[in-house]
Amino acid sequence: MSVVKLVRLGPPAAKSCAAIEAELFAGDDPWPESAFMAELAAPNNFYVGLIAEADGDEELCGYAGITKLGPAGGAEYEIHTIGVGQKWQRRGFGAQLMDALMAAVAEDPGPVFLEVRTDNEPAIAMYRRYGFENMGLRKNYYPGSGADAYTMCRPVPAG
Repeated sequence: MSVVKLVRLGPPAAKSCAAIEAELFAGDDPWPESAFMAELAAPNNFYVGLIAEADGDEELCGYAGITKLGPAGGAEYEIHTIGVGQKWQRRGFGAQLMDALMAAVAEDPGPVFLEVRTDNEPAIAMYRRYGFENMGLRKNYYPGSGADAYTMCRPVPAG
């Protein structure tokens, strides 16, 4: 039986993130290991991952990253990427990753933006559960496939 734990990710996780990215986004120009190295090392980025542990082995199940733009008290955020390996999907791991990102945002509240493929209905439904709303359409957003993306935003929660 696996135990899954949430951890903060750094550059050593780049190879595992890139492997999941290639599995999930093969037709959409997935980020290579070098892109994850830069993302995981950037000072304004916050990346988390879910690690499954079983019999002394560890495996990255999924990852998510967000960046903070602007000064404290006036920041905006952009979710750069979120992915859960195919064999780990449908277990609530995407929601656990989103919970961690939203907890980071709560420390200095601001609007959160993201792009999502228009045909990725499970992701769109999850984002809506977190208060995201469609803001617009980006035609041919994904370089590999030319797929369109919605730009979505979660406004600053009232209160």
